[in-house]
Amino acid sequence: MLELPLWFEVGTFVVLGLVLLFDLLYVVKRPHEPSMKEAGLWVAFYVALALIFGGMMFAFTGPEFGGQFLAGWVTEYSLSIDNLFVFIIIMARFSVPRKYQQEVLMVGIIIALVLRGIFILLGAELVENFSWIFYIFGAFLLWTGYKQAKDDGEDEEEGAENPLIAKLRTVVPMSEKYDGNKVRTVVNGKKVFTPMLIVFVTIGLTDLLFAVDSIPAIFGLTQSAFIVFTANIFALMGLRQLYFLLGGLMTRLIYLKHGLAFILVFIGVKLIFHAMHVNELPFLNGGQPIEWAPEIPTFVSLAVIVGTIVIATVASLLSPAAKAAKLDAELAADLEASRREEREEDKLNEQ
Repeated sequence: MLELPLWFEVGTFVVLGLVLLFDLLYVVKRPHEPSMKEAGLWVAFYVALALIFGGMMFAFTGPEFGGQFLAGWVTEYSLSIDNLFVFIIIMARFSVPRKYQQEVLMVGIIIALVLRGIFILLGAELVENFSWIFYIFGAFLLWTGYKQAKDDGEDEEEGAENPLIAKLRTVVPMSEKYDGNKVRTVVNGKKVFTPMLIVFVTIGLTDLLFAVDSIPAIFGLTQSAFIVFTANIFALMGLRQLYFLLGGLMTRLIYLKHGLAFILVFIGVKLIFHAMHVNELPFLNGGQPIEWAPEIPTFVSLAVIVGTIVIATVASLLSPAAKAAKLDAELAADLEASRREEREEDKLNEQ
């Protein structure tokens, strides 16, 4: 059982709350598209913050719980990076101006924190009182890993509209264009919502699906609600800046989904083994623990997770398909730049 000084737990949430509040105010007060340098510095800061916290966990709790935090953080961070691809599609599909994408991402992160907090509290209660829940979590992760491995991303790219979003469009008065970062605006003297509302709802629904996938995964690595929640917070912090830093790289990480699928399957197997090890189901082994079921150590889990991500990333970047995707992206960027120059020339000629 994880035991930490009360001041450490309270201090952790106070500091993380202040960092998130500063990040939110920074976005609201200064909406802009961050440069690669700015995004890179922020991502480095948040990664360093997570590693420092991991070091403190090692110092206060020892290698077992420190390793659980690092394994949980790396897993959640990896899943978050994969989720960025969906965010990119949402932003493109709804034509969100680049200047206001930071704010949309920040709202999405806040929604994700709230939803994951609810799922963590429910999950911790279930884990504490019903050991058989590990069988369900394990089976769910095996199924999710299988679906992830088969997913080619075509459905995401087609962008089929969620029925709830389609219904919302029919019942909510909405303008055709954005009005800065406003959710409501005035058109012909009448108050209506802007497309920003649809974007927020879409991001929120996407976050809900991500939470359903990620929470069972991290409970397969640790049963401490404190570690689960802090690992999720650190994984989501800096996600906004990572979106701009990796935006052009995401199309090249073609094997990332397969790597994440393997991680989910691995954690699913680990969960089922753990469920067997603490078995209480009367129709399995007479309700007694299944002694031969192995308990996979935390350091093995951490090595498998990190190793899988490294292999998937390197294989992606070296593959011919990734190089072709990079060339396509460069050609698309050059085409957009030439179109922008033509529009500027047309404006000058009109003047």
